[in-house]
Amino acid sequence: MLSQTDLERLIADDAVDTVIVGFTDMQGRLVGKRISARLFADDVAAHGAECCNYLLSVDVDMNTVDGYTISSWDTGYGDMVMTPDFSTLRLLPWQPATALVMADLSWTDGRPVKQAPRSILQAQLDRLADRGMTSVAATELEFIVFDDSYRAAWAAGYRGLTPATDYNIDYAMVASTRMEPLLRDIRRGMEGAGLYCEGVKGECNFGQQEIGFRYDDALVTCDNHTIYKNGAKEIADKHGKSLTFMAKYDEREGNSCHIHISFRGTDGSAVFSDDSDPLGMSPMFRSFIAGQLATMRELTLFFAPNINSYKRFVDGSFAPTAVAWGMDNRTCSLRVVGHGHGMRMECRAPGGDVNQYLAVAALIAGGLHGIDEGLELPDALEGNAYTSGAERLPTTLAEAAALFEGSAVAREAFGDDVVDHYLNNARVELKAFNSAVTDWERRRGFERL
Repeated sequence: MLSQTDLERLIADDAVDTVIVGFTDMQGRLVGKRISARLFADDVAAHGAECCNYLLSVDVDMNTVDGYTISSWDTGYGDMVMTPDFSTLRLLPWQPATALVMADLSWTDGRPVKQAPRSILQAQLDRLADRGMTSVAATELEFIVFDDSYRAAWAAGYRGLTPATDYNIDYAMVASTRMEPLLRDIRRGMEGAGLYCEGVKGECNFGQQEIGFRYDDALVTCDNHTIYKNGAKEIADKHGKSLTFMAKYDEREGNSCHIHISFRGTDGSAVFSDDSDPLGMSPMFRSFIAGQLATMRELTLFFAPNINSYKRFVDGSFAPTAVAWGMDNRTCSLRVVGHGHGMRMECRAPGGDVNQYLAVAALIAGGLHGIDEGLELPDALEGNAYTSGAERLPTTLAEAAALFEGSAVAREAFGDDVVDHYLNNARVELKAFNSAVTDWERRRGFERL
């Protein structure tokens, strides 16, 4: 991590010649500008940099689409301002002479862009701060590595790709070692960019891995998540390989992004822990989890934002299907682990395609709903949540969008402008998918129907 003074010194020494000013878009991607280091120091550091406001109102292909109030042809697709948050300034070791700083978005008159993912999370953190609390979080991203380059995979239509291993490599060493040159470069690169890397382990799908990072302040964790996800792809590209974070690449195990979250007092106290409780859980923590149970279905759109997200929710796959909580129970969507300051909840619903700012914001909003309403927590589910008869998570993007649209909790916590913005995004995805003709349809219908 760099201070502004450190950066100015590196620029003067010609050790840094490029500064990326970036933010996370609706789809969870790092977007922004590469700026001459001299211009950054002379001007952008103090005044920010402009970007087109369509960056928060396009689909995954960067097509302009209708239905957004903040950006359209009728309003001329004007500018937003990217204001650097210098607490995020760092070097990117995998990019020569390059630094990066994350930005907050505002309109040209200084008003914040409420629909920006980072702004949405910050608003929930402000609600926590009003109650004398903060949040710590960690995100656990899984990905699948392929021996094909990104450009080769694109040219092949993502068909017939070669995964980096030939069998289930969960916790395995030998087959995972074949990927170690790439995995080590990712780990070392992230350490050099200021992240605290805990380690790496194989997962169940062919070529599947998870690199873990230490928990941190929720906003810091979400910023780091974006930098890691973008950087891992760039480093894989340098190795002539590709990797995907999509929630469900094939019919085997999907890519998860389990999110661990806890609240702390602003003095660092462990407000989720109570040694006098049989399970070590404070009354606040119990109401927090009760709030998750009460709101999980209606806030699932922020955990599973894409068509593909819902294909990951398969019984017996270690991806959740039941709205249930348990003590160290991986069949539940909510898993409680730890003790003392480590007492926390793991939400297992998000996949690797999640926008982490939105998901953490939803967890805070759901938890505060439970705390503010004093909701009572039912007994923990014991045994197999898949066969428990518990209420189920939404199974399609359309179902999740309908629940989100009718959610009083979402509208109160995020505001109608945010809710309507992300509902439009869901509708755009649904319309695109429903009009597409897939390989599956051709295989079944070309000759035989």
